[in-house]
Amino acid sequence: MEHHSILSMLGLGSKEIIYWVSIVLFIGTYAMIILEKFFHRVPAALFGGLLAVFIGVVTPEAAWESIDHNTMFLLIGMMIIVSVLIESGFFSILSATALKLTKGNPLKILLTFTTLTAVLSAFLDNVTTVLFMVPILISITVKLKLKPVPYVIAVVLASNIGGTATLIGDPPNIIIGSIGGFTFMDFIVNLAPIVIVTLLLGTIVFTYMMKIKGDLEPKIKDEEELKKIVEAQRVEFDIVLMRKGLIVFGITIILFFLHHLLHLEAGTIALFMASVLMLWAKENPERILERVEWTTLMFFLGLFIVIGGLEHSGVFEDVAHMVAGVIKDPIVGILILGPFAAVISGIVDNIPFTMAMSYVLVDFAKTATFDVEPLWWALALGACLGGNLTIIGASANVVAAGLAEREGYPIKFFDFVKAGTPVTIVTVIVALGLLWLKYYIFGV
Repeated sequence: MEHHSILSMLGLGSKEIIYWVSIVLFIGTYAMIILEKFFHRVPAALFGGLLAVFIGVVTPEAAWESIDHNTMFLLIGMMIIVSVLIESGFFSILSATALKLTKGNPLKILLTFTTLTAVLSAFLDNVTTVLFMVPILISITVKLKLKPVPYVIAVVLASNIGGTATLIGDPPNIIIGSIGGFTFMDFIVNLAPIVIVTLLLGTIVFTYMMKIKGDLEPKIKDEEELKKIVEAQRVEFDIVLMRKGLIVFGITIILFFLHHLLHLEAGTIALFMASVLMLWAKENPERILERVEWTTLMFFLGLFIVIGGLEHSGVFEDVAHMVAGVIKDPIVGILILGPFAAVISGIVDNIPFTMAMSYVLVDFAKTATFDVEPLWWALALGACLGGNLTIIGASANVVAAGLAEREGYPIKFFDFVKAGTPVTIVTVIVALGLLWLKYYIFGV
C-alpha cells in the first residue's frame, strides 16, 4: 500500500521498490556497524532506522510497532534494579567473595562465571544475567591485571547457550512457546539435555581459545602480592538499600516464572517492579537513571526499526516461506532450518526473524504431511545459539558490549566474531546433530 512519503513523492513508492530499499538500508546500516573505526554503532543504527522512517520505507506508526517494547521495558526495568543494587554495594560484596573463592586463578574465574551465568540464564532471561555478571567480572579482572574483554565475551557466549534450555531463558524461546503453544516443561524435556552437552563443548572451545591467546595466564606472578589483593577486599555497603533491592529483585524473578499465568509480559513486570523499588528506596532518581545504559537502548531502537523495514516490506516472510518450501520431512528440516536460523540470527536480531518463522511454521503445519514439532526445536536451537555469531546477534551481546564500553573496555565487532564464530559453529553442529539423532534414531 502506498503512503505519502519522500519515496512516493519521487514516484518510488511501489511495494517492490520499498522491498529493495529496505534491504539496501539494512545492508548499509550493517556495514556502518561493522566499520566501527569510522562509525560508532549507536548513531549508525539510529541513522539507519530513522532514515527508513524519513524516506518512507516504514511509517512512523509502523516504526513504533517494530520496536520490541517487551525487550525495551525488560532492559530498562532490570537496569534500574541493577543500578540500585550497585548503589547498595551488593556487587562489590559479590566481587570480593568471588575473588576469595577463586583465589585469583584466571581459569577458575572463567569457569566459575561462565557456568554460573549459563545456569542463571536458563532461569532468568540472559539479559538480566549479563547485567549482573559483567560488572563483577570486569571489577575482578581489572584488579588481577587481566584483559576484561575476553572474559566478558566468554560470559556472553555462555549466557546465550544456557538461555537456550528453557522457555524464559532467551526471547526467541518465549516467542516460540507463545506462538507454537509449548509449555515450560516442553522446553526442559526437548532442549535442556541437548543444551547441557552443548554447553560443555562450548566451554571447552572458548577456554582453549583463551588459553592459546594467553588470556588465562596470571599477570600477577608473586603469590604474596596476589594473596594481598585477594585479602584486601574491603567493601562499603548500605544494608537497608541492599535488602530492599534484593527483595524487589527476588519478587521480580518469581513473577517472571508466573508471567504466563498472570498474562503479563516480562518487560511489564520488570519496569513495574523497578518503579516500586525507586519509590520504596527513596534514592535520587537522577543518580539511579544515570546508570541505565541509554546508549544500548538507543542502539536497539534504531536496529529494531531497520529490521522492521525488512519485516514490513515482506522480506522475512519471503525468506521464511522459501525455507519452508524446501523442507520435505522433519529429519531433513532440522538440518535445513537449524543452520539457516543460526546464520540469520547472527546477522539480524533474532526476535523478528523468529516471529516471522514461527507464523510460517503454524501455517506449514496445516498442510504438512508430517509432525512439524522437530522444526520448532531446530528453530529454537538455531536462533538462540546463532546469536553468538556477532555482537548484534542477541540482546545480551549488545548489553554486555555497552557495559564494557562504559567501563572503558570497548568490544570490537571483529574481536567478538573471532571468539563467537568457532563456538557458534561447534555448538550449532552438536545441538542440531543431537536433535537429529533424537528423532532419526528414537523418533521422539
